[in-house]
Amino acid sequence: MESATQPEATTGSTTNGEATVAAAETFDVLRPVDGSVIETVEVDSPERVAEACARARAAQPAWEAIGFAGRRRWLESLRDWILANQDRLDDLMQRETGKVRADATLEAFYCLEAINFWLDRGPEFLADETVSPHNPLLRAKRAKIVYRPFGVVGIISPWNFPVILSLGDALPALVAGNAVVIKPSELTPLTLIEMVRGWREEVGAPDVLQVVNGTGETGGALVDEADYLQFTGSTEVGKKVMERASRTLTPVSLELGGKDPLIVTRDADIERAANATAWGGLLNSGQICISIERVYVEEPVYEEFVDRLRAKIETLRQGADGRGYSAEIGAMTSPAQTEIVTEHVEDARRAGARVLTGGRRKDGPGDWYEPTLIADADHSMKVMRDETFGPVIPVMKVSDVEEAIELANDSRYGLGSSVFAGDAADGERIARRIEAGHCNVNDVLVNYNVLGLPMGGWKDSGIGVRHGAQGIRRFCRTEALTIPRLPQAKSEPVWFPYSARKQGLVGRMYRFLNARGLRNRLGL
Repeated sequence: MESATQPEATTGSTTNGEATVAAAETFDVLRPVDGSVIETVEVDSPERVAEACARARAAQPAWEAIGFAGRRRWLESLRDWILANQDRLDDLMQRETGKVRADATLEAFYCLEAINFWLDRGPEFLADETVSPHNPLLRAKRAKIVYRPFGVVGIISPWNFPVILSLGDALPALVAGNAVVIKPSELTPLTLIEMVRGWREEVGAPDVLQVVNGTGETGGALVDEADYLQFTGSTEVGKKVMERASRTLTPVSLELGGKDPLIVTRDADIERAANATAWGGLLNSGQICISIERVYVEEPVYEEFVDRLRAKIETLRQGADGRGYSAEIGAMTSPAQTEIVTEHVEDARRAGARVLTGGRRKDGPGDWYEPTLIADADHSMKVMRDETFGPVIPVMKVSDVEEAIELANDSRYGLGSSVFAGDAADGERIARRIEAGHCNVNDVLVNYNVLGLPMGGWKDSGIGVRHGAQGIRRFCRTEALTIPRLPQAKSEPVWFPYSARKQGLVGRMYRFLNARGLRNRLGL
């Protein structure tokens, strides 16, 4: 996942004749399709971040106290508000991200489904858990695990899915009883700002959902103020977030970079594999953390797969489609990311790979890069090693499945993966050997829609997960409770004062309970 921040906007000033740099008070949000300014947004200083967190913290106890039933009513109202305003939200999403309409609609659709999922399953996931004591002497106690909200959850989100990766994380945190403060990317804050405005002004909900805007300074202040921090972005920035959070011992969850492999075996359905690869690699212009970023194909079907994939990509339409569904590939959201894509493609070209279609940045206004297929790639190339995060699919020929698995695991990333095999059981056997947080067999990206499954990465792809029971429990502290079942004596055998008689009795009890074999238990 690419960085959730870009270099801070600045304004120049001078002191004693020497140039200095001060943080800007505003930043412009640009329209990726033509580079025009959509809106100017005010930067929230660290002091204003602290104020937002204080408001959220003040509102959180009442939010927790109303219970699941009370929180359900407010979140169902948010769901209905999103439905009523979806076309307007999708329009705004397209303007600030450059997405085509079909991709823009995914953000609201996800939130609607996520609200229902967390409201339905949250009470189950966070219900008190009863633990049976292993020691018979402790069976007179009721032992429980209780899940308690942290308080204020801070979320720093990226630009590629401005709502899914911000409000999508806020929803389970809110269901669990937390207040939430979100710092969206300065490239794409507008749709989230509007949704939080709708929550507060039109839904009339409690002051437990806040948004703060800015660049690195604003994000750093949120790390300092939050009780728990969720970050989605690049591995490099994620390490800095974790380092800063360590100063206050603030727990973090990090979803970071990805370089997801896809393996195609010689007996796979090649047409399905090619169609899936095109969609899984080029959806949202390839700007997805779990996008297909490298493909390994067994030699006997390599040429057929490449030919089918090329034919599929060449049918795709690129453009700004408004509400018309007249394109599959939109603009790039971040100009800096387009530079990385260009560098990766040119590096592969220089190293001898074949660029079969696409392979260049479009001239004219806006930020456009053609959907690109690279054949004959190998691990000497950046496009197979480093996160590209753009509309580029590199394909490498392998001699057999063993080589494919070895190469798939030859990466510092381990977010996701996919395997296409003729037999689903064979695909599962391969999947179990891939070093990644998830693997789709004969499919791509579908794991993200199975909200009951944990979604997280191995290696440099992060720590912690979203979705599933773990995805909501991460926003809670655990409290262990022991409660007596029976009336109790005034003292316990292990309490003061000590005596040889009491310690002998205690020792014999523990020996009897823990030794194995009658002679050992009786000390014979």
